[in-house]
Amino acid sequence: MTEILMPRLSDTMEEGVVSAWQKKPGDPIAVGDVIVDIETDKAVMEYEAYEAGVLQEILVPEGETAAIGAPIAVIAPTGSTPTPTTKPAETEKPTEAEKPPAPAPTPRPNGSRPPSSPLARRLARDHGLDLSTLNGSGPGGRIVRADIEAAIRATGPAPAAPPQTPPAQAQTPPAQTPPDDETELVPLTRFRKVAAKRLTESKRTAPHFYLSRDVDAEPLLAFRATLNQALDPAKISVNDLIVKACATALREHPEINVSFTEENLLIHRRVNVGVAVAVDGGLLVPVIRDADRKGVSQIGAETRELAAKARDGKLGAQEMSGGTFSVSNLGMFGVGSFSAVINPPESAILAVGAVRDEPVVRDGAVVPGKRLSITASFDHRAIDGAVGAKFLARLAELLQNPLLIVA
Repeated sequence: MTEILMPRLSDTMEEGVVSAWQKKPGDPIAVGDVIVDIETDKAVMEYEAYEAGVLQEILVPEGETAAIGAPIAVIAPTGSTPTPTTKPAETEKPTEAEKPPAPAPTPRPNGSRPPSSPLARRLARDHGLDLSTLNGSGPGGRIVRADIEAAIRATGPAPAAPPQTPPAQAQTPPAQTPPDDETELVPLTRFRKVAAKRLTESKRTAPHFYLSRDVDAEPLLAFRATLNQALDPAKISVNDLIVKACATALREHPEINVSFTEENLLIHRRVNVGVAVAVDGGLLVPVIRDADRKGVSQIGAETRELAAKARDGKLGAQEMSGGTFSVSNLGMFGVGSFSAVINPPESAILAVGAVRDEPVVRDGAVVPGKRLSITASFDHRAIDGAVGAKFLARLAELLQNPLLIVA
């Protein structure tokens, strides 16, 4: 027999939630099969089998939390027959049977589980909905957030608070109730709770200071157009060029590529740039490793691949760890400028706004121009103002002379 242990899927993970079992006791398992979806502090990730066998027993049912390293299931050798357990997953929590199903769905044969997005599974669990009773409107019948929200509305004005606290946790304060009929309570997901905790700790423990510059964006846009003509069908985005420019500037200014500890300043030899990606329910930061050693085309291809995996909830732990600097770009949403919160244990992050049209003075004449605002947030414990200013000046120089990025 082999125990499946709750894996450590992110550098900040302390425990995980069993989001959905993809196998049931008695099912054969091959190497590489997805056994279970685990919800971490950053995303819902698929856990793949490392050895073949038969799923003997589920120890932690869906919706339950387990600490890192705790057994969550047992795999028996191929050919074994699963033995009944005193606490099968289906009966370990009697209250599951009392959860109200969504009205008017078409039942699925044998209660089979339809494909669903990670966010849909979280919302369904939070509101006590059985996914096997719902019909999905997404591709291939995939259940998406809109389907869950429709089912929630159809159940009437039931409170959206979490299920009743079990007797063993009676000391926990009762769930809040809406102050009036015009207010809806939406329980925080684990992802949102951990994000809130990390961002609060970052602002409280790291004394942020901010430096901003306006950059002439016309050379950057012209250079991008030239690259895309030459690289068609591959496409380079402005953000790809910014990531490469940041990596180049970090290589030249290693004093920015650091992490602060109470006893030491960690100067990272590798330049790993995190790229913030908006996903349903939060923000993920996949990492482009050794960005200073990669071409713009490779950075663009990796960014697109990682962003797609982030939105599908399929990022691996190694793809979100090890960052030494981050870039957050809200320009596509029309945001002119903003200040970002540092992503610990990094010591700096760059906030990028939208390229905007505005009049500029050239050779004594007012002419149309394009400007881009960039704002860097620095941890003052690790980086001084003058050091941050020199870095930002070099970054602006690279963006205004983009040939230097690929030189």
